[in-house]
Amino acid sequence: MAAKIKQRISTFLWFDHQAEEAANFYASIFPNSSIDKITRYSHESSVPGMPKPGSVMTVGFTLDGVEFGALNGGPQFKFTEAISLVVHCESQAEVDHYWDRLGEGGDPKAQQCGWLKDKFGVSWQVVPDALFEVLEDPDPERARRATAAMMQMKKIDIAALRRAAAG
Repeated sequence: MAAKIKQRISTFLWFDHQAEEAANFYASIFPNSSIDKITRYSHESSVPGMPKPGSVMTVGFTLDGVEFGALNGGPQFKFTEAISLVVHCESQAEVDHYWDRLGEGGDPKAQQCGWLKDKFGVSWQVVPDALFEVLEDPDPERARRATAAMMQMKKIDIAALRRAAAG
């Protein structure tokens, strides 16, 4: 059996108190996913206003083979759209699956051009490979029409993008 190569760079997410819930939610959506390690606050690591000893401090988890970390760090910091996680999709069925699952309980007002905000406040981009094909079309008119169509969408519709590009 080959040794696992350690991922050099990973994403670490700060939650108020939902790190374990979020990691389980995300792992239920993506294949090849797991909860890898949970650490708990001790008497030494607990400070006033922070979670109590014994509660979850960090969660190490894997989504589709990519390692992530999550911390229950309290309400000091919130997620913003300045950072998003991109899900590359090969088909409309994949777009539909990830869009629907990640958007469960999320903010419907924060949806545009393939972007959505999940129920934990994390921003995601659910992007089909076909989007780049039409946006990078060598014919500038086809690319312009596809871009105009995309700007009207929440969830990306591959067939509608292609129809728009074709004119």
